Amino acid sequence: MRYRLITATALLVSALLAGGCSMKSLVPPNLRAPENASASLDQAKQALQQATPCCTTFADFSFQNALPWQPKKFQLGPGSMVANLNGDRSYFLSFSLPRESQVPYRVAVKSELNGRWLRASYLFAPTVVVLDDAFQPIDSKDLSLCEHMGWTDEVSGAFGSVDITDNRARYLVLYSSAKQQAGNTYWEQSPAAFSAEAPVKMAAAGTFKVPHGPDGTVWIGMMDKPFQDAVNNAICAKPEQGNGVLSTLRDAIPIPGIGTDKTDAAKPATTPTTTNSNGTTPTTGDSAKS
Repeated sequence: MRYRLITATALLVSALLAGGCSMKSLVPPNLRAPENASASLDQAKQALQQATPCCTTFADFSFQNALPWQPKKFQLGPGSMVANLNGDRSYFLSFSLPRESQVPYRVAVKSELNGRWLRASYLFAPTVVVLDDAFQPIDSKDLSLCEHMGWTDEVSGAFGSVDITDNRARYLVLYSSAKQQAGNTYWEQSPAAFSAEAPVKMAAAGTFKVPHGPDGTVWIGMMDKPFQDAVNNAICAKPEQGNGVLSTLRDAIPIPGIGTDKTDAAKPATTPTTTNSNGTTPTTGDSAKS
């Protein structure tokens, strides 16, 4: 019975292919990768431009929410508040900083991939601004994001951090500058990830750059140990290529019979000496007479 089922399935697939059906058409639409990888990103940019900004200066922001004591998830997108800073629009978050915390301390930030398919995804790339009591910027930084894939969703994504070192720091604003929205983040493709034709074709390996977008899921809060470990182990760029494991082992552990001893080779050859029958070394003159 088992062999009959396998044979029947093979005949059905052969008949569909012979009738003009490709393997791709057999995949349900909800499991197919999007034809246009930038469609969702373009729609997100259009939605941001159509939104009505609420604020044009940092003094217009509301700072009623305190910075979470550990990283917390926030969703930025349609329905979120929009700022227009120097002519550039962005969704944003604003917090009051803990005054009981002594500087320096670290704030953790993480962005999640926005999209179901890796090659059609994008990231919200944060810009962090630290303000004083008068809502004047003390520090501003476009965060460089680094990829880390952990055992849970909490420690998987694109990580960054910012150090609070000034005693005047009172408020923090997170948004995405025009430079950030035009950039990208290095990403290593998992061997189990689907390719553009997935799940028809699998991608064994590879690296690429994930574009930045105007919206997405962001985590922010005081740095804790899981996030610190993720930041320490995150991948920020393509690693340099080495000479291989065998070459490294040869340099680290001398193996008899492999290579030459440069130290011995550099030593000058010594001239053998002769001795007389009485055990003394002959002088130059004696050697000549002999």
